[in-house]
Amino acid sequence: MAELSAVLATTHHPFFLKATELTPPEERIPQAAEWKRKVEAYRETLTAAQPDILVMVGADHFHQFFHDNYPTFLIGKQPTYDATFYNEEREFSIPKYVLDGHEELSGFMLQGLLDRGFDFSVSHELKIDHSIICPIITTRPDADLPIVPIYTNIFAPPLPSPKRFWDLGRAIRSIIDEYPSDKKIAAVGSGHLSLELGGPRQFGETGPDPVFDRNAIEWLANGDIDAILANVTHESMSGAGNATHGFMDLILMMGIAGPEKAAYVDNLDLFHTMEAYFTWYPNGDPRKDGAR
Repeated sequence: MAELSAVLATTHHPFFLKATELTPPEERIPQAAEWKRKVEAYRETLTAAQPDILVMVGADHFHQFFHDNYPTFLIGKQPTYDATFYNEEREFSIPKYVLDGHEELSGFMLQGLLDRGFDFSVSHELKIDHSIICPIITTRPDADLPIVPIYTNIFAPPLPSPKRFWDLGRAIRSIIDEYPSDKKIAAVGSGHLSLELGGPRQFGETGPDPVFDRNAIEWLANGDIDAILANVTHESMSGAGNATHGFMDLILMMGIAGPEKAAYVDNLDLFHTMEAYFTWYPNGDPRKDGAR
């Protein structure tokens, strides 16, 4: 059977590459050097897991799907994926990519999800946006591994519940564990902590709700799904910032890992958002002697 070698949950800030590498040093934000150091350290947590395939979880930022037809959950199944939309090149200086797909695992996972009661949409012409490309840039910049992309609806109400995201993570975990292969699979997903887009709290000195951010980091670090489900609702996320529902993708990733403490936790307070990075090793931390 396949081995789930690592689970990574991360925020996805589209300005990372521009802010830390493409802008002249004298014009970079004060946190640029620290941000880059933290991302490079986080990258090593994926490298150590030696994955062969990446299951990538993200959300479409109204590039392909809109309020008239926004799938609740979708999986891509195609040989390659073009990535990066024009506005992402223009505003964030994110380069174009062509990522290899893994059609066999996509098909196996689609059937497994249907069997477990998750009625997924499937796309054979999916284009990838920065919810997946940003984690590629930060954790696997060579973009040299095949991917299975999964998109969730965190933007277009009505939205699934936080519990549904957790349950989906558990289903994905069981499917990976059953996949008849000797490959190592890592799951990498991105979302948000408290976040405001286009609202009055977008450009504050911190993220819009530092209390939510502190609690969310603690819950994820400890694998505390009970605390999450007791405290996180659509209403509480809206109160923390109008785009905070991206936190549900981080719940999904913790669902893949299981209710366990993360092996790696880090964060960085930028002036308008809290960046956070989590890694779980379901089969033992490969960075330690004696790990399986």
